[in-house]
Amino acid sequence: IDNPPKPAGLLRRLAALFYDSLLLLAIWFIATAILLPLSGGEAIQANNPLLSTYLLFLSFFFYGWFWTHCGQPLGMRSWPLQLANLRPGPVTWLQALLRFMVALPAGLLLGLGYLWMLVDKQKLTWHDRYSETCIVQLKENPHKRKP
Repeated sequence: IDNPPKPAGLLRRLAALFYDSLLLLAIWFIATAILLPLSGGEAIQANNPLLSTYLLFLSFFFYGWFWTHCGQPLGMRSWPLQLANLRPGPVTWLQALLRFMVALPAGLLLGLGYLWMLVDKQKLTWHDRYSETCIVQLKENPHKRKP
């Protein structure tokens, strides 16, 4: 990795992740409601493996679509952050999949994969390194209108 962009700080990343998780939670509610006719209007058990798999795929496509199209889910737009490819070119679906699959254990293992950036020389998380992508701080929000 020659001359990678400067990674965003941990607190800003976590704030954006929190915003994105609120939006994703709303999407989960809608996606689950869509399934109600299939269960006769009965609540679907939270430990149902099909529901868990459905929500996992939905989560991947939520992040993957934003990462591969504009690099910014809503939370990252709010905190002017963007997912950047550490290689030439746009972020690919394969990179999005690798990032997503490594980010899950990175967060679930007491956040160790995220905290890793505090000791990493290039300030990269586990999922940054594995997917060869990185969340970078933008100088200003590119979606903000100027007067």
